[in-house]
Amino acid sequence: MFEKWKSRAKRLKREIFVLYSASRDRRVSVWLRLFMLTVAAYAFSPIDLIPDFVPVLGYVDDLLLVPLGIYLALKWLPKDIVAEHRARAEELARRGKPTNWTAGALILFFYVLLAVGLLRWLVSGRL
Repeated sequence: MFEKWKSRAKRLKREIFVLYSASRDRRVSVWLRLFMLTVAAYAFSPIDLIPDFVPVLGYVDDLLLVPLGIYLALKWLPKDIVAEHRARAEELARRGKPTNWTAGALILFFYVLLAVGLLRWLVSGRL
């Protein structure tokens, strides 16, 4: 069973590279390209929206959100374009996983806004 999950994870990792490659294809609608780029950027981000050390919720993004985003994007993407970008994805995967610090910075910015809002709420005495 462990081997089955391991092979699924490996296949999922390759699919992220397909989305990353296809997100630059002008034949794909702008909205779908933006969605694919968002999924790929989040998957390649060094920082998770929900940190992994948070019990149970920390792995929700890794186990549900990213696979769901990949599934939806591949379902909406025309099959001929998927086939074309699978070859490119193999080359990208061989070079290694890129790190998307832009997505990481956006997540950090979200955390800072959340902390500032919480701090303002605490200081105003509404606790």
